[in-house]
Amino acid sequence: MPPLSYTSHAAPEHINYVPQLSNDTLAGRLTQSTFTLEQPLGQFHSHNISDLDTIWLVVALSNATQSFTAPRTNQDIPAPANFSQRGYYLTLRANRGLYPSDQARGQLRVLRVGNDTHCQPTKIGCNHPLPGPGPYRMKFLVMNDEGPVAETKWSSDTHLQQAQALRAVPGPQSPGTVVIIAILSILLAVLLTALLAVLIYTCFNSCRNTSLSGPEETGSVRRYTTHHTFSTPAEGAS
Repeated sequence: MPPLSYTSHAAPEHINYVPQLSNDTLAGRLTQSTFTLEQPLGQFHSHNISDLDTIWLVVALSNATQSFTAPRTNQDIPAPANFSQRGYYLTLRANRGLYPSDQARGQLRVLRVGNDTHCQPTKIGCNHPLPGPGPYRMKFLVMNDEGPVAETKWSSDTHLQQAQALRAVPGPQSPGTVVIIAILSILLAVLLTALLAVLIYTCFNSCRNTSLSGPEETGSVRRYTTHHTFSTPAEGAS
């Protein structure tokens, strides 16, 4: 019986590195659709990794990490559009030259995940906004033309921010709160009553002091005595 032949893929090298969120003081570290990671500087200098190998960031739901299978070819790489079915996708394609060991002093090196609102989610490597609050877990995966080469550990759970609707405080209110509300209501009623009284008094006082002129007072009529002028007869008139 001829010997059986089969093709086996070597397990990828494990890199002792855990992806980390950026510093707490960084603005926009966590939003409703993005999060920011520290760059894995100097983590890919193993002799098994070459400068031509591709380094991907794997983004997965926490409950999908156990079922994650590293793609064997570039055609098998899941895009963000596959996230709803698989629970994970690959993004932020790079190489180890972009993650050097040395970092310039004062230079911030981070990865903003979910920051591209213009790329098509069906495109491999698209850094599309994350679809929900998570929780998410991440790891870096190194690949070449023959398949996976190396991978880091999974990160801890990352929860994105959520928009919260305003809700009334549940349960009965305390006696102190009820007393304060009652006092404020009484003060408001007294204030409104005082304002109304001032308004009525001002209107009444203004109307009483204003004289209304009738038609007969529209002008002064002077009486004149009519004087008849008699012509003096001319002297010598007969």
